[in-house]
Amino acid sequence: MASSSSLPLHLCHVHKFTMIINRSHALLHSIAVALLIYYRASFLFQESKNRTVPTLPWLLVFASELLLSLAWLLRQAYGWRPVSRTVFPERLPSDDKLPAIDVFVCTADPNKEPTVEVMNTVISAMALDYPPEKLHVFLSDDGGSDITLRGTKEAWNFARSWVPFCRRYDIKTSCPEAYFSCSEDDDHGDFKSSEFKAERQKIEQKYEMFKERVRRVREEHSKSAEVAATVSNSRDHPSVIEVIRDNSNEELTEDQVKMPLLVYVSREKRPSHRHNFKAGALNVLLRVSGMMSNSPYILVLDCDMYCNDPTSARQSMCYHFDPEISPSLAFVQFPQKFRNISKDDIYDSEIRAGFRILWHGMDGLEGPALSGTNFYIKREALLGSVTQEGIDLMELKRSFGPSNEFIKTLRRDYKPSFINDGESSSMLLEEAKVLASCSYENQTTWGTKVGFMYFCVVEDYFTSFTLHCKGWKSVYLNPPRPQFLGTSTTNLSDLLIQGTRWASGLTEVAISRFCPLIYGPLRMSLLHSLCYAELAFWPLLFSLPLWGFALIPQLCLINGIPLYPEVSDPYFSIFLFIFISALSKNLYEIFATGGQIRTWTNERRIWMIKSVTSDFYGCVDAILSKLGMSEASFLPTSKVTDDEQVKRYEMGVFDFQAPTMLLAPLATIILVNIASLVGGVVRMVAMDNGDWKMMVGQISLSFYILIANYAIIEGMIIRKDKASIPSYVTLLSVVFSMIILSIGSIVLC
Repeated sequence: MASSSSLPLHLCHVHKFTMIINRSHALLHSIAVALLIYYRASFLFQESKNRTVPTLPWLLVFASELLLSLAWLLRQAYGWRPVSRTVFPERLPSDDKLPAIDVFVCTADPNKEPTVEVMNTVISAMALDYPPEKLHVFLSDDGGSDITLRGTKEAWNFARSWVPFCRRYDIKTSCPEAYFSCSEDDDHGDFKSSEFKAERQKIEQKYEMFKERVRRVREEHSKSAEVAATVSNSRDHPSVIEVIRDNSNEELTEDQVKMPLLVYVSREKRPSHRHNFKAGALNVLLRVSGMMSNSPYILVLDCDMYCNDPTSARQSMCYHFDPEISPSLAFVQFPQKFRNISKDDIYDSEIRAGFRILWHGMDGLEGPALSGTNFYIKREALLGSVTQEGIDLMELKRSFGPSNEFIKTLRRDYKPSFINDGESSSMLLEEAKVLASCSYENQTTWGTKVGFMYFCVVEDYFTSFTLHCKGWKSVYLNPPRPQFLGTSTTNLSDLLIQGTRWASGLTEVAISRFCPLIYGPLRMSLLHSLCYAELAFWPLLFSLPLWGFALIPQLCLINGIPLYPEVSDPYFSIFLFIFISALSKNLYEIFATGGQIRTWTNERRIWMIKSVTSDFYGCVDAILSKLGMSEASFLPTSKVTDDEQVKRYEMGVFDFQAPTMLLAPLATIILVNIASLVGGVVRMVAMDNGDWKMMVGQISLSFYILIANYAIIEGMIIRKDKASIPSYVTLLSVVFSMIILSIGSIVLC
């Protein structure tokens, strides 16, 4: 952990108390689960004449319990050795010894990803606290939009003033939109001096002019004849690569000359060629940047995830500079944090469990998975490296494509001839356009053995899984100040559509030959493979059992079929213990990470909602894709804000403006549970022989589901605003619930 001085560059802190809590709870909970399994299984060995409950519903509930138990078992790997880390970037060597860094920013659709927001991310990356001659920013525009290209040029012009301003006054919030929208300065420096105030006002005026020019570009584009062809052009356009330079005659100061390289890249796309979504765009950037800068380290950012602390590059270098771990270190992952999270966060948009618990647990094993953005990755981990000795040029071409110039970049001693002084080689630019063509990867191993992986739409998960299987490690760094801030989904529709895409990709891995439970243990530690398995099987292990628990006990309750022990039975305490144990552990984790009771209620509700909708549909889509009956698709999540939706989110009011296929299952389940609860209570009142004690478990389950999902009841029955559940969806769900109740009475009895 030591640098050239004897002081360490970083420290690792094992959470020993949490580790003891996790292991103790796992032991007690596993004993209870074993007793539950014994209780369920012993019923199946009874003689048929002695069984008082039909076999089918018992088997369905048992299967649901087994799947949830498996999900719980896999999740225990995260709690085995959670750690956190501290870095000391001030102990790094001098700037001339720091390696170069390429920054990849990906955007796809200016209609869903506002250009001003994308350019703020680009500008914040250019303002990183890093030697400017060693910083190169590449913007991938998958939509091939003229709006984005012209916006990039405007961003460059503004950055010529913004970047020196940030360096001169040590501005921490390097995103101009975030900086100027803050009421108070949250940075270091002399912010009370008249010189600073005058400079700040001047820069703010330039920023307003920059935004106005970008808006004017959009308006001009919307009035042009080309707007009708925007959708088709986004899927059918040639490659465009342009180095953004200063074209003005304004005199520059010495500081302003030292600007990072900024390159606009739009790869070629044709309807007849697969473009492999974000992974395909990143691989194009790998090749193009290899020709122009070939930096050994790469920062990957989503277009809405701006740099909130310019020191992130130096913090990551505290690990890449450590000679003990650097040879096997693939990437340093920072958490995703969001600036638009409300106090209640009814949709769990913060993804609290993932970035505050699970990733710390994986970090204590062999490292976290990639999270799609906010990571510094080693180029060699993605592409490997070659030496002059024993080089097989034809073998390299079969892997990396026919470009001799690009293959040269794989050598560790390669120095690109492209320099950041405005005198770029036209030959290299033309070669880079070839590397960005849609046919370049034909007959190569791009996306299968080298680069970012194409196997599924969750390219981040599968790429990191592949890297860890090859022996690479990773690190999770979560400093007190968020290094990056983005915008998260703040409406139910976008949340579930995004969740469906993730669930489809993860399930696709789970049911493939790369299943972490089979492919992983031979290539990584068992606990680490269990973490990857928990992620991959998450949609299956929650969607199927939650559908079971949402319907089977309720249908049996209405028909007088007991599925749980009566209250006086000792086994009833086992079920009660498991329920309380799971909820208590979840509450402990929430309190330990700064959450409150409402955090727990919100997360429980959205977990149930996602499990029976987006996770379920994602599983179905992955299975259909496996059977060749469906094709993977990718729709970028909209970053355009709707003021009314934002207001409802901040007030903690659900917005049910979502597709019917997402709302109908929720309303149907609620209606079935209402019928079950009413029927169960009536049955309990009518029973005078003590049999009501056998129905307490099922009545409690229906009551819990209804209380936890009161927001859905409110959206169906009480609310009448435009964001409530439409009447036709409620009526459709009434029909579905009646069908389910009728079929259940016939099949389960």
